[in-house]
Amino acid sequence: MYKLFFHLFFKRMDPEAAHHLAFAWIRLAARVPVLRTFAAAVLAPRFRELRTEALGLRMHGPFGLAAGFDKNAVGIDGMAMLGFDHVEIGTVTARPQPGNPKKRLFRLVADRALINRMGFNNEGSAAVAARLAARREVFRTTVGVNIGKTKVVPEAEAVADYVTSTERLAAHADYLVVNVSSPNTPGLRNLQATESLRPLLTAVREAADRTVTDRRVPLLVKIAPDLADEDVDAVADLAVELGLDGIIATNTTIRREGLASPADLASETGGLSGAPLGDRSLEVLRRLYARVGDRITLVGVGGIESAEDAWQRILAGATLVQGYSALVYEGPFYARAIHKGLAARLAASPYASLAEAVGAGHRNRKDTPA
Repeated sequence: MYKLFFHLFFKRMDPEAAHHLAFAWIRLAARVPVLRTFAAAVLAPRFRELRTEALGLRMHGPFGLAAGFDKNAVGIDGMAMLGFDHVEIGTVTARPQPGNPKKRLFRLVADRALINRMGFNNEGSAAVAARLAARREVFRTTVGVNIGKTKVVPEAEAVADYVTSTERLAAHADYLVVNVSSPNTPGLRNLQATESLRPLLTAVREAADRTVTDRRVPLLVKIAPDLADEDVDAVADLAVELGLDGIIATNTTIRREGLASPADLASETGGLSGAPLGDRSLEVLRRLYARVGDRITLVGVGGIESAEDAWQRILAGATLVQGYSALVYEGPFYARAIHKGLAARLAASPYASLAEAVGAGHRNRKDTPA
């Protein structure tokens, strides 16, 4: 039903306008008590065997919404209603910014992918912090906060910019993510180099600890799929050295190989997400797990369309998985299908729990790097 609706309606709309319309409907449904209860019962069934502990947090399951969908924390309960076990809001910057000029979001239907060059459009960390502070939770869900650099802030002042957002948002976050991997903010990816990343992550960790004294806010870093393998290893080693809680692998890619969409569309600048990202995202995840094992939490994201995609991420070492682009193509039953499929795969597997399945694929692989 949704796929027919998509082809007859959403496919004909500007992608960004379609996003805002669909998100408005989701938020509206979440405000109506009877409707949201019915929707959650249908779209968010709970499977006890999928209950997950990660980052010191207990979640209904391992499948969450990746950052980018809810940039300003306006629809957390709506996304929980759709079945996402955690919702990562943002990316949020210290200063409000409108993002890049439109048109900045492109739908590659033939590839089941998106290209975006949104440019961290958001209301700024002060406004988002105020909204999170005033939030009255309807559905219990884990809320991650993804922070990035304000575009007009020079690279030399990036640390202070991230610290400002941390000081405002840490108290309202179940976990924090330092985003240094979007291709749409000039110079941002330079911060993935370990000589830049070390002082940045250290400063954010200190700011979070200084701001929130009654608990430890887990801290993760989100990396690009376009990093060379040796740079992936360097980030993994740094994460362990600094006592980071996790790595999210991966953000969008600037690569365009093997796309079926028309060349003029596929060549749009920005980050590519969706199905074409799956193979490289999985490669990076496998490399990270081979490097860090279970010392830190890995989050798999990029090209997760089906329960099988999510299951392969778990076997590769991901404790948590996230989706976003496939929601555009799969519709409101996306998370439900992931959960049902994961429960079925776990039942058919030799593993007693989902936690036991994490990284199990490495035991039968001989090509993982040392």
